[in-house]
Amino acid sequence: MAAEPQWYVAHTYSGYENKVKANIEKAIQNRHLEDQIVEVSVPMQDVTEVKNGKKRTVSKKLFPGYVLVKMIMNDDTWYVVRNTRGVTGFVGPGSKPVPLTEADMRHLGMGGSTADASEIEVDFGEGDTVTVIGGIWKDTVGVIQSMNMSKQTVTINVELFGRETPVEISFADVRLAH
Repeated sequence: MAAEPQWYVAHTYSGYENKVKANIEKAIQNRHLEDQIVEVSVPMQDVTEVKNGKKRTVSKKLFPGYVLVKMIMNDDTWYVVRNTRGVTGFVGPGSKPVPLTEADMRHLGMGGSTADASEIEVDFGEGDTVTVIGGIWKDTVGVIQSMNMSKQTVTINVELFGRETPVEISFADVRLAH
């Protein structure tokens, strides 16, 4: 019975992930290893950024400094990947690469059902002072008490009837106070 290809993680110099992917793919062709190294991946994730009240979606590397390689581990495939320029080694104890489990792959959104990996990234956090730029609290300045990433809201305290009252405001309606 032939071995099944499994996913392994190669560590690269940060910023070289796509170059390493291309170099491994070139080596696969040159050495005719298509049946042993079946896929090379740099997982990307769409992230919504909010900066100065403007939303935009950008693609970011899920794991900067790493490339995923689906392969049958043997001396030849280990040598090809390990000696690709930009690869600093495999993830695993010592020099022994450890394959990712099915659970790892599902968690990464790469096995079976893919989870929605998009998340939002903002340029403010708890404790930051923000200015509300929209809605009924427009022009209010407050300190972020908490953030709810799934609802994409922040809670700030505003003065209402002479006392501090927490209000929930959308990420899109706040920006860092300058």
